[in-house]
Amino acid sequence: PTGRVGALAPCHPPLVPLGFGMSSSVLIATVGGLGHVRWAPGTWGSAVGVPVGLLTAWFVPLPWSLILCGVSFGICAWSCTQAARSLGQSDPSAVILDEVWAMAFVIIALPRLRASWPLLLAAFLLFRAFDIVKPPPLRRLERLPEGWGIMADDLGAALYTIGTLWLGTSMIPQ
Repeated sequence: PTGRVGALAPCHPPLVPLGFGMSSSVLIATVGGLGHVRWAPGTWGSAVGVPVGLLTAWFVPLPWSLILCGVSFGICAWSCTQAARSLGQSDPSAVILDEVWAMAFVIIALPRLRASWPLLLAAFLLFRAFDIVKPPPLRRLERLPEGWGIMADDLGAALYTIGTLWLGTSMIPQ
């Protein structure tokens, strides 16, 4: 987490049984409560993004997939805002919808990933590395207000991943 709204807000909210005391925005932004896993919640969110991205890429034509990514970015930012407010933190680690969205976006944007498990694994590892290390200007993007900041740094990590893989794979003959 980058900061806290409430002075006594915990880093990880207590585990709450699904459907009991969890608002719908928290349920969505924590991907059904998966974000409450204490070990590497962002990695779990990224892992969920893999089948989401693959299914979208397989069944929705590329132009429509990219439009869907654009529209869903705003919806995800709104959901992350509501969840962060409910949890009393500016960027709760339990909110993993941003990782799901970003990993899916990487897969949709790079069609070669669908045909290569090694490239898909490389995309996953690169995205996690960029999301954790946050090379410039990702830290600055993270400071955007509420859900926009939660989503923007992951968009940046996704773009770094896409650029790195695009450059790397363009040098490999098909």
